Amino acid sequence: MKKIMLMCCLFLGLTVAANAQSRPGTTDPVEKAKELQQQLKLTDGQTAKIAAIYTESAQKFDKIKVAHKGNNDKMLVAIRPLRAATVKKIKAVLTTAQVAKYEKMVSGKDKASPGWSDGWSSTASN
Repeated sequence: MKKIMLMCCLFLGLTVAANAQSRPGTTDPVEKAKELQQQLKLTDGQTAKIAAIYTESAQKFDKIKVAHKGNNDKMLVAIRPLRAATVKKIKAVLTTAQVAKYEKMVSGKDKASPGWSDGWSSTASN
């Protein structure tokens, strides 16, 4: 009986660990924009504009990744201006109240919105 319980606990633990690792967030720009829509209560028009911003940023991010051939130090330096530009473009689409909440999300101070501290970088495909 102990062996069966141990096997069940082991299986349950592995299942939970695998699920936690397989869901880091979406990489699709449209899905990322829809997540932001839920968080900030965006209109459909705002969501479409933000999806386009995420798509453009993801394409530029992919180019940076290729150009630096996986050198993370160089990529991080090259990504900073892209991230800043992306965040600025997104803020231009938002209302004043939405900007305040978005800034809180991006800064990582909003514990209810984990994963937004990167603001946009997880939109690029791996």
